[in-house]
Amino acid sequence: MGTVTIGVSIAVPEPHGSKLQQLRAGFGDAAAHGIPTHVTLLPPTEVDGAALPAVEAHLAEVAARGRPFPMRLSGTGTFRPLSPVVFVQVVEGAAACSWLQKRVRDASGPVPRELQFPYHPHVTVAHGIDEAAMDRAHEELSDYEAQWPCTGFALYEQGADAVWRKLREFPFGSATVPPQAGRVESGSLPTR
Repeated sequence: MGTVTIGVSIAVPEPHGSKLQQLRAGFGDAAAHGIPTHVTLLPPTEVDGAALPAVEAHLAEVAARGRPFPMRLSGTGTFRPLSPVVFVQVVEGAAACSWLQKRVRDASGPVPRELQFPYHPHVTVAHGIDEAAMDRAHEELSDYEAQWPCTGFALYEQGADAVWRKLREFPFGSATVPPQAGRVESGSLPTR
């Protein structure tokens, strides 16, 4: 079967997802239409295609231990100059996202993964475009707001055409998240 590139993320629901995707394309980000609007839990990772059933079983286990939590986006931030990214900030739900991504990438699971940078939940709205367009994205979305109840996450695969497609959704189960890890803190990320 060969290797496949997968990612795990929380989808930004409609109408917010399409709106942010259109804005991202409007800022000149050529990859915008191939990437559903999301909060990453596992960045693009190559795995053996034969390992997908084990990955899905692991993700189902992580989801079974999770519980729904409120997600709220507000304002913008950037990773520049370290990385050419402008994003909408996750200001509620960040602690729960962090808890989830640690379990998805756990060394005992089928997709152990070290991160290039410390985990910082966000929604990318511009990546790798010229500085003026990055500045415009940062400014135009500085007062952006959206909220929804997060009820699960999904596994995606990147096709040969560079488009990310959902393979399977993983709704949260009724198991309890450890209180200290699953606590959702409003304003847990600094505002910029």
